[in-house]
Amino acid sequence: MRDWGKWFKAAGVRAIKTVAQTAVATIGTSAVMGDVNWVMVGSASLLAGILSLLTSVAGLPEVDD
Repeated sequence: MRDWGKWFKAAGVRAIKTVAQTAVATIGTSAVMGDVNWVMVGSASLLAGILSLLTSVAGLPEVDD
């Protein structure tokens, strides 16, 4: 039986890291901070976090079955 609390914690940490990395990469593509499209940063980061959680359904090495 899977320890769901451990899985949710590991998947959540992984998703938060993915969101942060996506935000940094998206912001970094702008030459000037004034040119940052914050809606695009937010939507790309949110989508990356959702995809990370969905990918974690396949399994997490941090969580042993």
